[in-house]
Amino acid sequence: MSSAERREKEKQERRESILNSAEQSFFGKGYDRTSMDDIAKGAQLSRALLYVYFKDKAAIMRGVMLRAGYALLNEFRAARDAGGSGLQQLERMGQSYYRFSLEQPDYFDVLTNASTFAHLMESDEQTEDMETCSALTMGCMVDSLEAGVTDGSLSRERISDPMVTAYYLRGALHGIILQTREQGVCVAGQPDPAALFEYTIMMFNQSLRA
Repeated sequence: MSSAERREKEKQERRESILNSAEQSFFGKGYDRTSMDDIAKGAQLSRALLYVYFKDKAAIMRGVMLRAGYALLNEFRAARDAGGSGLQQLERMGQSYYRFSLEQPDYFDVLTNASTFAHLMESDEQTEDMETCSALTMGCMVDSLEAGVTDGSLSRERISDPMVTAYYLRGALHGIILQTREQGVCVAGQPDPAALFEYTIMMFNQSLRA
């Protein structure tokens, strides 16, 4: 490894350490109550060195949001790339979205509450990367919808515009996941969260199937 490569590796490791520290503090006590000193201490870096990597706390939050976005993108890519019919791919995507909300709830919350951080969305390289990541995530759904229309597992008439359908599906799935999360402890008369989500997937499949 050359000296230049070693320096770049060290730089990347410090950046990841900063984001790790920020996540621990943001998710533990909240963004507003987290200071740059808290993040620097957790990353075992000086405050001055912290500013070499991120101009302010908002930039660090954008880095965390980008991490969350790519974590979800990886889930959707895996669901698509596992193959099968377009309908099967979409079903796996729905399952992976629900699993993401359970296994990575802090990342799910960051993406859910992204609109509340609008004041943090200063245009920079990370902002552009987040837009690209979001487009790639929706692109996975579009790919599977188009594959389903082609292979005959999905209705061509009901999916006249795959992008519109993708936004509808993700929005509907997101709403159901939020509903299951709000239920918390099961109350008499309320469906089991996992059963509700399975029912939702079944209804989507029936409505889109060719």
